[in-house]
Amino acid sequence: QVHLVESGGGLVQAGGSMRLSCVASGSIFIINTWGWYRQAPGKQRELVATTTRGDSTNYVDSVKGRFTISRDKAKNTVYLQMNSLKPEDTGVYYCYSGSVLRDYWGQGTQVTVSS
Repeated sequence: QVHLVESGGGLVQAGGSMRLSCVASGSIFIINTWGWYRQAPGKQRELVATTTRGDSTNYVDSVKGRFTISRDKAKNTVYLQMNSLKPEDTGVYYCYSGSVLRDYWGQGTQVTVSS
């Protein structure tokens, strides 16, 4: 079992920056992929960024060059640094971790970008 807790959401003006954190606990050794997803009002949840055990990364096109995913292995924490935020980045951001057997999700943190 893996437990994920996000933090760092809030309200920011367009063009600003914000960093989300996700602390993992439990059977972390089973996790192969870490990531962030988001869900805007009335829309489906979408992938934002992922990083793997081998430190490869992947981003949705809309955030490339603005967002950076990173992982502090010693702290069991995954970060999402978000720069040049846009109103369309508004949504609930969920931390994700995936193993061979199942996926794990955090409770979500709200990010609101005002224009």
